[in-house]
Amino acid sequence: MNNILTCTDGSVYATSIYKHAAWAACRADAAVHVIHMLDPHTDHSDKANFSGNLEPGAGGDMLAEFVAFEQTKNRLARERGKQILEDARRTLKEDGVGSVTVEQQHGRLVDALGKLERDVDLLIMGKRGESADFAKLHLGSSLERVIRASKRPMLVASREFKPIERFLIAYDGGPSIEKAIQFAMDRPLLRGLHCHLLRAGKIDDNAKWFLEEAAEKLRKAGYEVTVDAIAGEPEKVIAEAVVKKDINLLVMGAYGHSRIRHLIIGSTTTEMVRDCRVPVLMFR
Repeated sequence: MNNILTCTDGSVYATSIYKHAAWAACRADAAVHVIHMLDPHTDHSDKANFSGNLEPGAGGDMLAEFVAFEQTKNRLARERGKQILEDARRTLKEDGVGSVTVEQQHGRLVDALGKLERDVDLLIMGKRGESADFAKLHLGSSLERVIRASKRPMLVASREFKPIERFLIAYDGGPSIEKAIQFAMDRPLLRGLHCHLLRAGKIDDNAKWFLEEAAEKLRKAGYEVTVDAIAGEPEKVIAEAVVKKDINLLVMGAYGHSRIRHLIIGSTTTEMVRDCRVPVLMFR
């Protein structure tokens, strides 16, 4: 891994995002690029047309005031963004990251993602941004769109960074999780950490065979691996295992591309990312 893309909006997740990025960069000897998007779609109130409500003769003066207000608001947003990026740079440098670049862009992250992640090995975001509903544990709308659109491995940071010593792979035998296993074998990010390999859902001899085959690949790559196969609803089984095994990082497949896979896998992905109190590393 050589390049990590980190996205921030200065929310309460910001410090945790930088800490997770520093952890990944130091383990993988990677450079970190931090992006802050000035998204014009986040505030719809300023797009209203008030001209029809103005008194005769007041239109010109009021329009000038609106224009001045918009210019001031945009300038303050840019300045705030620069402060957010400077905080990110400082935090990452203090945590030992050798190469840090920062950038501010206009637009929506999901629209710029194709170009931004072209030379990226890992994308890091927080579960929720400034506008997310923390009380209801809603995921940030940008995060869900980016998870579905991104073609890179994505680390979704938990609200608080904690040392990562044990990771759990939610194994389902699909191509996404096979990519995760290959990633663990080929890349340094997870090396030296204890691996817990879990198969949840319908368990039969065939499922157990593939599970043990995956475990053997990881052992040959140098991992200490424990294996579990537990029947039951995957969301519940995985969430309970994360708590019982004191797991610090969940590794799983993300949303599928087809409509059917969206229906089958999409809800599980969203629920696990939303409810788990640990960071989630996802693969497409």
